[in-house]
Amino acid sequence: MQTIIEQGIKQGLIKLSDDGKQIIYIHQNKPRNFTNPEEQVQAKIFLSLVLNYGYNPKRILQFVPVKMGADTKEADIIVYNDDQYLQPHILIECKKQEVSEQEYLQAIEQAYSYAYALPNDVKYVWVTSGIKNEYFEVDKKQGTRVQMPDIPQYGVESLANFKYVYDANNLPKEIGKQQYFDLSVIDQSELTRRFEQAHKALWAGGQLNPSEAFDELDKLIFCKIWDERKDRKQGEPYDFQIITISPKDEKDERKRRQKENESLYKRVCDLYEEGRKRDAEVFRDNIRLSPEKIRTVVGYLESINLGETDLDSKGRAFETFMGSFFRGNFGQYFTPRQIVKFAVDVLPITNESFVIDTSCGSGGFLLYALNKVREHATVLYPNYKTDVKQYSKWHKHWHDFAEKNLYGIEISEQISRAAKMNMIIHDDGHTNVITSDGLVDEKTIEERTKNQGFKYNHFDFIVTNPPFGSTIRQTEQDYLKTYVLGNKKKIGYL
Repeated sequence: MQTIIEQGIKQGLIKLSDDGKQIIYIHQNKPRNFTNPEEQVQAKIFLSLVLNYGYNPKRILQFVPVKMGADTKEADIIVYNDDQYLQPHILIECKKQEVSEQEYLQAIEQAYSYAYALPNDVKYVWVTSGIKNEYFEVDKKQGTRVQMPDIPQYGVESLANFKYVYDANNLPKEIGKQQYFDLSVIDQSELTRRFEQAHKALWAGGQLNPSEAFDELDKLIFCKIWDERKDRKQGEPYDFQIITISPKDEKDERKRRQKENESLYKRVCDLYEEGRKRDAEVFRDNIRLSPEKIRTVVGYLESINLGETDLDSKGRAFETFMGSFFRGNFGQYFTPRQIVKFAVDVLPITNESFVIDTSCGSGGFLLYALNKVREHATVLYPNYKTDVKQYSKWHKHWHDFAEKNLYGIEISEQISRAAKMNMIIHDDGHTNVITSDGLVDEKTIEERTKNQGFKYNHFDFIVTNPPFGSTIRQTEQDYLKTYVLGNKKKIGYL
């Protein structure tokens, strides 16, 4: 799939220098520094206005001087209704992807100050960091701002109160009618950045510590995945998105936002409960975020398609984010991927093997075992993407292994939840990860798991990297009596 930058080059809208450090906007013949993160966002938004929203590049100006008192500022992008640039239609303020929530709110005020400083009225304001977007309808005379689900495409007068619908790409296209968007597949680096920015937005204000914020973000990622998996008719809106309320239904701006947040909160909590019914072990406690905080996280994740993002990209994104978090906050260092891969590769694991990691951490060994079986399924059924019968056999080959044969134990409640989430992101279909001390006796573990497959003398392979280095006194936890190697009398008979 071509990136929007590649499309822009192909259609003669932009050029990049040979070293990729400069971008030239053809219609303005304007070179800019493309190594600047904010410029990269601006380039993509300009191209989106032309390629996705249908606006004429000749009516789009960038870097527009705006007189504000004695100072002259610069608006990033303005879309005009006329060729003489007298009737501004949309004003866009662009920020880099890593912008903080506080800076993003300041950008909204900055965009409004530009809109009010222009001699003629602007109808819409769009503030974007590339991974977070907010849209407003402006009325300078009334002094109001109405949040919108999107800006209108060229020639569209009215919008529905949502933007993202299932199978939007196959809906009929009508001139003058709103074109909805389906969820987009993004690369690993951008997905990692979205996870990190959403996490920062949750704890930066001090209401949650980073550990609590990680747990709550985990829950919302779970809701996002569950929303994508729900059965929907073509054109039906997704639940995990911001759906606005028209001023016709609520004139007061503050109350309107409050109602939007409450509606979103209910939809997300319903998704959470639906998912928990399928597997109550994933998350035992309720969502503890305010409706406003949920809206913030949804703003980062609503447009992306986690289900269609390739397994390696989304797995690496989650593990990169998770790994950096646990290293920074808990001093946890997970086994390097190369070592995990080597250990799994040398073992003759098949889809019929029973595999367990007794100190599974984030689930690395489990995921590589799953990927090994999945790759074998692809060898057996190479046409699974186009052949329905092959797909069914391919899916059953690895999915049954994940659901019935793959198990993990992790002593930390929080890391255990992260491992379950890691497995879900990798489409395992199940989460046979329990929170327990892997060194306690079999009866204790079987009682804690209600004997859900955790049987002693049952597994073919124990693939693990125990947390060496811990010193535990026998008065704290008497592990040794459980094992032959810990019993001096029994050792004498070996």
